[in-house]
Amino acid sequence: MLIQQTSTSLIDTLRLRRQQLANLINFPAILWSGSNTPRNFPANPFPFRANSHFLYFAGLPLSNAAIRLEAGKLELFIDDPSPSSALWHGEMPTREEIAQKIGADVARPMAELESWVENAATLAVQDAATWTQQTQLLNRWVLPQSPPEGIDLELAKAIVSLRLTHDHAALTELRKAAAVTVEAHKAGMAATPKAKLEAEVRAAMEGVIIAHNMTTSYNSIVTVHGEVLHNEQYHHPLQAGDLLLADVGAETQTGWAGDVTRTWPVSGKFSSTQRDIYNVVLAAHDACIARIHPGVEYGDIHLLAATVITEGLVELGILQGNPEDLVKMDAHALFFPHGIGHLLGLDVHDLEDLGDLAGYEEGRERSDRFGLGYLRLNRPLRPGMLVTIEPGFYQVPAILNDANLRSKYHNVVNWQRLSQFADVRGIRIEDDVLVTTEGSEVLTAALPNSASAVEDLVSC
Repeated sequence: MLIQQTSTSLIDTLRLRRQQLANLINFPAILWSGSNTPRNFPANPFPFRANSHFLYFAGLPLSNAAIRLEAGKLELFIDDPSPSSALWHGEMPTREEIAQKIGADVARPMAELESWVENAATLAVQDAATWTQQTQLLNRWVLPQSPPEGIDLELAKAIVSLRLTHDHAALTELRKAAAVTVEAHKAGMAATPKAKLEAEVRAAMEGVIIAHNMTTSYNSIVTVHGEVLHNEQYHHPLQAGDLLLADVGAETQTGWAGDVTRTWPVSGKFSSTQRDIYNVVLAAHDACIARIHPGVEYGDIHLLAATVITEGLVELGILQGNPEDLVKMDAHALFFPHGIGHLLGLDVHDLEDLGDLAGYEEGRERSDRFGLGYLRLNRPLRPGMLVTIEPGFYQVPAILNDANLRSKYHNVVNWQRLSQFADVRGIRIEDDVLVTTEGSEVLTAALPNSASAVEDLVSC
């Protein structure tokens, strides 16, 4: 449990967030933090991560706790530590001490929560023990796999409206996460020349994060098989000619996330074909960031990435035809199948526990198009939003060898020319970009992304 000296400014921030919520709903809300989940026996749990909605209003990663919010007031429900816990965990803060740290108006034991649930809304927590408790106390199904309904939906919409943009306190934490993420990637590049396995590079990167008393904001992707988008295997050997794709982010002690991807040559030098594709992806990356501005549709930024990548692949002779026509027929998705990015905040895919409620403007639904179906964010940008920009190029066998796709696109793909780029399995370049009133700020700009600069970082 993290209990440090909590500043008055943080308490003021939490109170302001609670008041902002009160301005949007006229009923009580109860948010649970979640519970420790045992790996195999009770005293050996998985690492605990508090629910993000709870964290936003409570500020501390408490376990087995709940907060009741009504009219700008916060009631904390948590048990005092048992007398025996000091033997195993050291002295733990009392309920009243925790309440003081977060500016709670009232503090009660968990057993009293049952008396305060009437007419309260909530949002489901992922762990089974907690959503079972939510279901039992509220006498209705509260399930993470089911969309919220009724007042729960009203609460979800209210929280989305608050968390879509970040206040000063959140941005302070997000900048910390970004800075440590940048240092982790630099360490990974520096460790590569002497590394034999992907795991060694992963260790160097996560070691930096751990040394800053942070954790990873998601399971690290450090792989020579960049065509596997969420690859969590680290046993492959590093060989000259390979590209190493590292998608690694730091998470601060209070849950705020960084998310960065870089791709670099194991040997320290891109081959000519690798550099050609890398520069195509980088051109899309840079064009998208240059376009970010309040009022711009994030979906248009995605289509911009698709267009720039398609133009590059036409110039390289991989695709054939007019780039705009090729994007309309989703030919780019053969190599760039995912969306250009997502919201970033207390979760790496922020607010996605609520499905598309946050990512999609009201009245919009996901497309069934091959090139748009994985777009995670589809709304106009607003100052204070933090988004990722992460175009990529991948040769995914399941896509490129699909008989239906090969038939559909047989006239627009030069398969013989594509075979000359066999040493490019996957390339992704990702940065964290804050929408400002004037345009944008790249929070991870301290990590170079040009091909030459990346080579220098690996070879130094």
